Amino acid sequence: MSNMIEKSIEIEAPRSMVWSALTDHEKFGAWFGARIDGPFVVGEVSTGVITVCEAAGWKATIKAMEDPAYFAYTWHPYAIDPDYDYSGEPETLVEFWLEEKGASTVVKVRETGFDNLPPHRIADALRSNTNGWEFQLGNIKKYAEN
Repeated sequence: MSNMIEKSIEIEAPRSMVWSALTDHEKFGAWFGARIDGPFVVGEVSTGVITVCEAAGWKATIKAMEDPAYFAYTWHPYAIDPDYDYSGEPETLVEFWLEEKGASTVVKVRETGFDNLPPHRIADALRSNTNGWEFQLGNIKKYAEN
């Protein structure tokens, strides 16, 4: 079983615009489908609600914001059951790299650490987030290109 999800997309927008869409909490929430309570700050926990699934909370620890090329956070993947306490589980690491390609920006996302999850959660988390990152990269592309 894989421990990693890796996806990329080319966005027809300047890297500065894509960086802002990725690291401004309100813009991130707009394309990701979340209401995030406050700005992303390295070393701090970001909280909110994933609006496409109101039962799911947004909780991520911001690990890095290296303008304009690298953004990373950790979170509990596929944490959608409101009756389950995920706080004792390891988190996965989500990393984004932005690279200029002419007038466009290539965004690569990688999520790792699935093999550290409880065995009964690994397959669902991998399946959900594999599809989810494909969908979310499409969302940031639409957001940044408009």
